[in-house]
Amino acid sequence: MQKRTLKTAVMVAHDLAATAAAVVLTFVFRFQGELLAERLHALPLLLPPFLAYAALIYAWFKLYRTKWRFASLPDLAGIVRAASVMALTLLILDYVLVSANLYGFYFFGKIAILLYWVLQVFLLGGPRLAFRYLKYARSRQSHARTATTPTLLLGRGADIEVVLRAIESGSVKRLSPKGILSPRADEAGQMMRGVPVLGGFRDLEQVVADLGNRGLPVRRLVATPSALAPESEPDDLIARARRLGLPLARVTSLGEGMRDAELAPLEIEDLLLRPTVAIDRPRLEGFLAGARVVVTGGGGSIGSEICARAVAFGASALLVIENSEPALHGVLNSPALLQAEAEVQGAIADIRDAERLGAVIAAFRPTYVFHAAALKQVPYLERDWAEGIKTNVFGSINVAAATVAAGARALVMISTDKAIEPVSQLGVTKRFAEMVAQAHDAEQAGTGSTRLIAVRFGNVLGSVGSVVPVFKAQIARGGPLTVTHPEMVRYFMTVREASDLVLTAASHADAEGRGATGEQRAAVYVLKMGQPVRIRELAERMIRLAGFEPDEDIEIQVTGARPGERLNEILFAREEPRVTLDGIDGVMAAKPVFADRTVLDAWILRLREAVAAGDRAAAEAVFEEAIPDFRHRARAVPSPVSNELSGSTSDDESAERPHITSASTV
Repeated sequence: MQKRTLKTAVMVAHDLAATAAAVVLTFVFRFQGELLAERLHALPLLLPPFLAYAALIYAWFKLYRTKWRFASLPDLAGIVRAASVMALTLLILDYVLVSANLYGFYFFGKIAILLYWVLQVFLLGGPRLAFRYLKYARSRQSHARTATTPTLLLGRGADIEVVLRAIESGSVKRLSPKGILSPRADEAGQMMRGVPVLGGFRDLEQVVADLGNRGLPVRRLVATPSALAPESEPDDLIARARRLGLPLARVTSLGEGMRDAELAPLEIEDLLLRPTVAIDRPRLEGFLAGARVVVTGGGGSIGSEICARAVAFGASALLVIENSEPALHGVLNSPALLQAEAEVQGAIADIRDAERLGAVIAAFRPTYVFHAAALKQVPYLERDWAEGIKTNVFGSINVAAATVAAGARALVMISTDKAIEPVSQLGVTKRFAEMVAQAHDAEQAGTGSTRLIAVRFGNVLGSVGSVVPVFKAQIARGGPLTVTHPEMVRYFMTVREASDLVLTAASHADAEGRGATGEQRAAVYVLKMGQPVRIRELAERMIRLAGFEPDEDIEIQVTGARPGERLNEILFAREEPRVTLDGIDGVMAAKPVFADRTVLDAWILRLREAVAAGDRAAAEAVFEEAIPDFRHRARAVPSPVSNELSGSTSDDESAERPHITSASTV
């Protein structure tokens, strides 16, 4: 943080010196003799207020949001706008105030003001562009020394140019681009930053052979996002790369414009989803700039990504709370946090320990708390039901109390789509935790203090326990792939997308949602996850992407639904009225439905007694009172055998859903 402040101070000092130089040089170039002497004599009176005004104008046009090494046309446009405002100000002052009231003649004049504008743009923009060129030249020399891997880049021109810039700047190392393959036929034969477009994806084998004959054997393929779009036929691309025995990597990025671009192996799950929702980066940067962020369960799949995204979007300080020492060590030593400019801390603490948790959060003084710590594996929670209540319910109560006591602006509880019409211990404990958060949030309404919201989403690709890693491991062993029910349907998201949309929901809750009341006060946010995926179809496609045929090379077995599972996931309960979120893409919301705080506290007390006594029936009786849909959990999943015989697809569960009674009416 201190390093960033120092760099900003240096840039401000440079720009103010450039502004003073522009004024002085304007006088020197435009006037001579007594006219020049008179104006130079007035400089001590003119410059201080003018420089102060200039500093405000430069800050207004955000000249210090971009590092000089990344100076670009948008930055130059900002300089032109700022210089134009300064010149217009001089024109107004000169013609309205100075000539009429002080001197009786024009102090600057139109020609001098135009000259000032040219000098100002040059003195502000020139050093930035020169600095960028020097960095570019040095990185090109460094890249030439270290570029040892002949590579083909795959994708459309716009994406390719950004990747080439990342290679030149050193963000992506060791690659030596020898050619480009584009899905657009009109780009063939063009040059992009000195690298030729050699054809389309279907020309891959021929291009690799031609380069090999010229003594340039391709050793790697790098795919940009456009190469993985459905219209580019990425399945065929993967098959061709596998036949050639060439490793295929994809480009990822934490920074705008891929400044921090990285390469990652192309995984099968990268091709399984619809196009991700475009994130409103300026919104999230404004939301998190300078914020102090706490993430519970920060060593988990979602928690660690929220940590990385928080510092990427400008959080000034981050506290990772974990009860697992290896998980805490892993996330704190991840590249995203090691290279972050934010102050990063870690604490070993269990959310079940209210005293320890409260002390840690209070000492950190957070702006926002993201509660990702939870037990989430359905089969385990069905067996060890008490542990799920201790963590997902009592632990969430502790986090909510600690957040409110610390005076944070918002608590964001990570929930699940299984919390709606719950049929499992995971779903019912998460739904009860949502009710706790909503009750606290209702008490805070109108006070301007802490907001408490829940964000629901479905399965996250690559997370612990996700079906995709399980299928990949089963394919690697030669099968069989095990599917619990032939009609099981699930929503899927990437870890990155889920984390970004969690932050987007939090930004709405803290801004537009804070002042809302009644019908428009959102308490539960649900991420738009596109169309759900049938698990059997997912298994079949993964087998084909691996180069095999389902039920010929690799068998798919139906094992039967596990306790706590249901066929379809649901996004909103029927008693949850929707809230319109204007201008927010990728997120939906509903207003709260919860029990009276007195009733809720009584339920919590009974839950504590049931857990202490090891009485599962008593605990489930509390859940049935609080969430009436839980009474119908035995009807969640029909027999896969009878379902197949009847020919039912079970896409629509509405015929099996019971009438829902709002928990607030209990």
